[in-house]
Amino acid sequence: MCGLTGEIRFDGRRADIGAVGRMTDAMHDRGPDGSGLWSQGPVALGHRRLKIIDLSDKAAQPMADSSLGLAAVFNGCLYNYRELREELRAEGYHFFSGSDTEVLVKAFHHWGPDCVRRFAGMFAFAVFETATGRLTLARDRLGIKPMYVSGDGRRLRFASTLPALLAGGEVSTDVDSVALHHYMTFHSLVPGDRTILTGVRKLPPATVRTVEADGTSRDTVYWDPPFTRLRQYEGMDAHDWREAVLDRLRAAVRRRMVADVPVGVLLSGGLDSSVIVALLAEEGQRDLSTFSIGFHAAGGDAGDEFRYSDLVAERFGTDHHRILIEDSRLLSGLPEAVRAMSEPMVSHDCVAFHLLSGEVARHVKVVQSGQGADEVFAGYRWFPPLAAVPREEAFATYAREFFDRPHEDLAGIVAPDHLVEEDVSADLVRRHLDRPGAETALDAVLRLETRLMLADDPVKRVDNMTMAHGLEARTPFLDHELVELAAACPPELKLAEGGKGILKEASRALLPREVVDRPKGYFPVPAIRHIDGPFLDLVRDALTAPAARSRGLFDPAYVGKLLDNPQADRTTTGVNMLWQLGLLEMWLQAQGI
Repeated sequence: MCGLTGEIRFDGRRADIGAVGRMTDAMHDRGPDGSGLWSQGPVALGHRRLKIIDLSDKAAQPMADSSLGLAAVFNGCLYNYRELREELRAEGYHFFSGSDTEVLVKAFHHWGPDCVRRFAGMFAFAVFETATGRLTLARDRLGIKPMYVSGDGRRLRFASTLPALLAGGEVSTDVDSVALHHYMTFHSLVPGDRTILTGVRKLPPATVRTVEADGTSRDTVYWDPPFTRLRQYEGMDAHDWREAVLDRLRAAVRRRMVADVPVGVLLSGGLDSSVIVALLAEEGQRDLSTFSIGFHAAGGDAGDEFRYSDLVAERFGTDHHRILIEDSRLLSGLPEAVRAMSEPMVSHDCVAFHLLSGEVARHVKVVQSGQGADEVFAGYRWFPPLAAVPREEAFATYAREFFDRPHEDLAGIVAPDHLVEEDVSADLVRRHLDRPGAETALDAVLRLETRLMLADDPVKRVDNMTMAHGLEARTPFLDHELVELAAACPPELKLAEGGKGILKEASRALLPREVVDRPKGYFPVPAIRHIDGPFLDLVRDALTAPAARSRGLFDPAYVGKLLDNPQADRTTTGVNMLWQLGLLEMWLQAQGI
């Protein structure tokens, strides 16, 4: 829901409302239903609106409340806003709208920055206090909604997308060598607060940043599950855990039905999206719109999973939309998907989600989606090898299974000017795995995935691709209370049945056996996995363009080898090496860098 921007100055000058306006305009697609600007002295705020809750102009943003001395911009949805509104009314607050934005403003006034602990939802927001000149930035627990920042000591700017900050100007676009190391190690993820550009950083998930009028700031991390066995769950057997997971997931799906517009489902045919459909049907949702996408086969890879999505749609009587994308549309849609990325992402899902979202947005404004289940319930192939590994050996096993390549191999791929001597990616992972808590090797890795990797892979992918079409995606598996429950669940229950065992067991009473017990699938886009023909031409053009040669990120001999044999090299995790290098250049050039 929406996109936000803003600037606060620390040098005595007025905020640059022109720059904030350009940043706001750059996010038109995220909020096609309205826009607004607000400024006062050193601060300016901008907003693009996607109308989901309270469709009237009373809910427009930026929202300024002079009686409270606050001005705010908000991106996301507070699923418990009605309950919070009643609680605040009991405290004497009066409301002029039916929006969750107004609830946020009054909650901030009443509870201060600690209001985030009361929120159930996905959110990024900025609140300016006119009396103190203080600005507060905050992001939800799982990082579902983004927040990018850029500053130079004289001012701080922030926005929901990285390209919006570039539109404001005065941002260093040099490639960050540490971030490049992460990109090449974690199949394009740049986790933590870095981005691929030196001039832009991210506010981390579960973080509140308080920025004083003089530019000093402090961060507070307000959520960090321990990933240990908790006393409150002592004595629970497998049946008890199955029921607890199902009850919590049922509540998470119910929460995400809150909207003043219809809510659909992105139905891949996999377990995760299928159980969401089943639970919505259980809640009595009628005429539920579901959407599946497929592509033509290539290189021996199937391009769709319609047999499973059709089965679920028929079982629950949904208004199902089966969308088959021709290769010509995939080719023309690829550059558009790259432009929609706030950061470069090599996953084939990006293009699929971008094309799917364009079709879905013609029918609904909100969808529920199954992202996050694999990270929360241990569904990926790199989790089972951790089953019998001692806690202190978690790093070695995870690195072997998850890293694209060892640090030493980068010397033959990345040009010398962009290499870093230390294995900064391994160091980052070790620091997180070595933190106190997390009883087992699997606990430690799941905590790493949930707290560090998740926000910068499937979460960012879904947000970028859906919001590029003014479509809001809600992810029940990232309900923070469900994540807390899963974090406390015994590892053997999650690893059962090859992964996600506890979720499979919880789903058996709801779904056809063929869906629960099917082999794990991935969003297939065969034409990108097997780069040839016009897709190869696009990548070749990007890697040999004058901008790429001038930038010199990669060893020319290695690039030439890949272009001569596009299928020759794949990473440990199966990413086509040519696509990994070419996608980064395509993204940089799409941003005009």
